[in-house]
Amino acid sequence: MTELYRVYGRPLLSFVLRLTGGDRHWAEDVVQETMIRAWRSAHQLDENAASLLPWLATVARRIVIDDQRRKNARPQEAGEGPLENMRVPDGLEDLLRSVVVSEALLALSPAHREVLNETFFRDRSVNEAARRLGIPVGTVKSRVYYALRALRVALEERGVTP
Repeated sequence: MTELYRVYGRPLLSFVLRLTGGDRHWAEDVVQETMIRAWRSAHQLDENAASLLPWLATVARRIVIDDQRRKNARPQEAGEGPLENMRVPDGLEDLLRSVVVSEALLALSPAHREVLNETFFRDRSVNEAARRLGIPVGTVKSRVYYALRALRVALEERGVTP
């Protein structure tokens, strides 16, 4: 066995490194398993053969294929990080966001709050909001535009960035 490893170890490792995509640890494991199988099958090996490398290469290639199939058959591992570090939505961020938006809305003029309430929060079209508020459609459009600009400034003052 020592002689077999001395003669074929390096060429077999070079061959297996190509099969494993350069993964040296995996390649060394494959070479070791190949040598173990050669030792177990020593009675079947032809000691008069010019080279045992073709037989060893075939065994190594089959080991690599089996390893790949085994890895592909199992689901992907999640990693080593503990589960307690995973973020779980608890609703706190949504609550804080709604408080900040509510405060920012209070900073707007009553006309701007009113038009945003009708168009965004009650999901009414510009025409419906104009009828409901009793103002022209163009006025609703311009108030929405300026209300959104004012809301953006109010949110930025509270540390919210777009």
